[in-house]
This record gives sequence, C-alpha cells and structure tokens, in this order.
Amino acid sequence: MDPFSNFDISAEQLRIFSLFHPRAFKRTASAITSNQRLVHYTSANTALKIIKNEAVWARNSSCMNDFMELEYGLECLTSSLAVHRERYIEVFDNIFDGFTAELTQYFNDWLPTIRSDTYITCLSEHLATEDTLGRLSMWRAYGGQTGVAFVVSGKPFLTPSDALNAYTSPVEYLSRSQFEQEFIQFIESIQGNATWVKSLGRDTVKAYMFAALRFAMLCTKHPGFHEEREWRVIYSPKYEHSKKITIDVESIGGTPQKVCKIPLKDIPEEGLTGIEVPSLLDRIIIGPTQYPVEMREAFIDVLEKAGVAEAEQKVIISDIPLRT
Repeated sequence: MDPFSNFDISAEQLRIFSLFHPRAFKRTASAITSNQRLVHYTSANTALKIIKNEAVWARNSSCMNDFMELEYGLECLTSSLAVHRERYIEVFDNIFDGFTAELTQYFNDWLPTIRSDTYITCLSEHLATEDTLGRLSMWRAYGGQTGVAFVVSGKPFLTPSDALNAYTSPVEYLSRSQFEQEFIQFIESIQGNATWVKSLGRDTVKAYMFAALRFAMLCTKHPGFHEEREWRVIYSPKYEHSKKITIDVESIGGTPQKVCKIPLKDIPEEGLTGIEVPSLLDRIIIGPTQYPVEMREAFIDVLEKAGVAEAEQKVIISDIPLRT
C-alpha cells in the first residue's frame, strides 16, 4: 500500500521527494505506515506555554545546545562535494551547462543566512515501550528537574503542506564515510534519471538541489547522538517567510533571544489538520521530579480547559526515580 495515498500529493511530487531527498522519503514513508508518534522533551513550564498559547517555539540554531551539529553536517557535505567534485560536475553539467558553478555560488551566497536564520523545533520518535517511562537519556538532557515528555501524533508533521513554510525532516546520524556513500548514491540516482530531471527545467532543479544541500546540512548529526531519533521542524523566515508564524523575544534560561512561534491551529484549506492540541496530544509523561503528583493535577486541569478529552488518562507519571 502506498503510504502517501491519502495525501493530496501528485506522482510527480512524490518522485521529486524520493529523488532529491531519498533518505527522508524512506523514513517519512515508514513513519506514516507505522503511525509513528513523536515526542518533545522539555520543561514543565514550556509544556504549559505550548498548551495555553497553542503554539510551539522554534529556537535559532545558534542557541540550541547542539548547535555545532549544523557545522558537522556542513563539514560532511563540503567534504563529499570536494572528494567527488569531478563526478558531481560531470553528472549535473551534462544536464545543464555550467549548473554546478551556478548552484555552488547560490548556496554559498545563502550560507551565512542558513547559519543565522534557521529556527528549529526538535522532536523525537516515540516508542510504545516508552509510554509509561519515557527515555532516561532524554530526561537527563532536557527539562531539568521538571522534565515533561509531550507525546503527539506524527501525522500532522508528516503530511505534506506548505501552509506554514516550516518543514519536518528526520535527522540522519552518519559518519563522514557514511555520508559520502549516501552522496555517491544520490549522484548516481540523478544520473539515472537525467532525462526526467532535465525536463523539470534549470531553475526548478536549482531550487530542489538547494533544498537538498540545505537539508543535508541541517539534518545530519554525528552517529554518537543516534539514540535521540530526532526529527526537526525547520523554519527560515528570510528564505521562506510565513505570515502565520510570529517572531518574539523571549528569555530562555536567562538568555533573551528571538524565537519563532508556530501556531497549533488547523489550516484545512492548505492541507494542515490535526495540529490543534486536543487532537494532536497523545499523552504527557511527567519525568523524574520532586512534585510529580502536583504536576499531574496541574496538567490535567490545563488540558481540560484546553478541550482535551479524557485528560486524566493522558497524563502519566514516569516511575523512573529522581536522583538527588
């Protein structure tokens, strides 16, 4: 069965997705087929804001705790482009004369903006075995002494839509040699589809290739982080502005910074549904904390006021003991 059959997406769009983002295509198809749930590990304070304000924050990549991972992705990309430069040029310049030089210049011109103007919301694949405990490594990394796991349906994030100009992509955990092998396979796939690629037109292919390079940079992390099983919602207002996403200054951990606030509001006419809290939320798991019962009662109250049905059944206390 085609996992994308229920979505408003053409055969050509699927082919473009599979060709220019092959790993993301496979991961997305698998996630749709398995009804993959996603989870946002955060502090109780942030989780309350998500529910009450009906919005999730995307932080600038330079302010994230693993911001250097963007540089890791860029290093992998730059290295593969250098090592396989002749093959890369041969394939693309045979399709469009002088294409690689044009694309390289375009990407380099945008690179400072990609570094400074990329806002990310981090999610993680949630497993059924984590329904009552959560994931200890994520409790340790996020949320401090009042950690909360905000478990949600994956469908709204996996459904193709341009409603917000913010896009979800899985993170790949690759060594430099693994990235290089993926890059080689990508070039060979482009060559095998050269006639069709050329039919798309030079400017269209340039846009798709820019997106492929950009997401390769933004969604490649060191394999040492593989247990995070991360997916990223990525928004770049200077590149693809959204009138629906607002930018405000907030203090996070005592550091004032700009954040992009992504509204959790359905936009059915543009293919975005199921993103509102009552339908989005699967469960809240309260992590190891000093006041788990009090936190549970508070979240039940907030969820009921937000219109979440059977709120009591959706707030669970993890029984991983708190270390003091």
